[in-house]
Amino acid sequence: MEILNKILGGVFDTLLLPFRELPSLAGLTLVSVLTAVGMLLVFKATSDQKALAAVKRQISAGIFEIRLFSDDPRAILSAQVDILGHSFRYLRLSIVPTLWMIVPLVLAIIQLQYHYGYQGLQPGSAAIVKVKLKPGSYKASGSFFVLEAPRGLDVETQPLWIPSLNEVAWRIRAKNTGQHQLQLRVGDAAFSKRLDVSSSIVRRSPVRASGSLFDQLLYPAEEPIRDGPVRSISVGYPEAEVSLLGWKTHWVIVYFILAMAAAFALRRPFGVTI
Repeated sequence: MEILNKILGGVFDTLLLPFRELPSLAGLTLVSVLTAVGMLLVFKATSDQKALAAVKRQISAGIFEIRLFSDDPRAILSAQVDILGHSFRYLRLSIVPTLWMIVPLVLAIIQLQYHYGYQGLQPGSAAIVKVKLKPGSYKASGSFFVLEAPRGLDVETQPLWIPSLNEVAWRIRAKNTGQHQLQLRVGDAAFSKRLDVSSSIVRRSPVRASGSLFDQLLYPAEEPIRDGPVRSISVGYPEAEVSLLGWKTHWVIVYFILAMAAAFALRRPFGVTI
């Protein structure tokens, strides 16, 4: 999984590099169009296009029949039953291409979340760094933890150790833009955590987690923590929003709107029935 994450991370970093200083909508538009093209190609290759076209014609015929015999309740009911049956057949024909698209789409969304889901810290802004420990690994106190920051960051508080949560936290403050490395010492063990201070569209990792398969799937933006008492290190980045025609919302909503619009616009040039 780690190798796959590195490959996908490199692909998306390279793809979005020209858009890192532009509004989020610019890069999302490109990715949405590429997603639409990929979905159309997969749908065309894995679906029965002739059967889909026939089902769509039958559904359209049923709708026309309802309009034509609008004063005949029995004919309307019969047409509605036919439309329902054809709709279920359409869904059945769409299952296979949908299954082929789910895994690549989920992996792409996870990667994009770390570019568009979080805002970088700004000079002067503060954030909380939390370290989650493995339960029952040892007994500790606040003096057992040390967080060291480079020149571009300040650690403003002493470690707040919460035994009931197996968690320790600090407040940090950003001073200079750039990518910084926090250094954490837990007893004799040492760990690092990347932190971004900028307004660019770059890959940001709010959580550096353990090396389990599930954690690597959810948190692919940074190398996993392999050994030691630490389960995860997190930075409280603010959540980002994307503006679409003055409407600010989560990037995933904009992404799907643009991808669906592009798919419907390109279906005829690509000769795909959907």
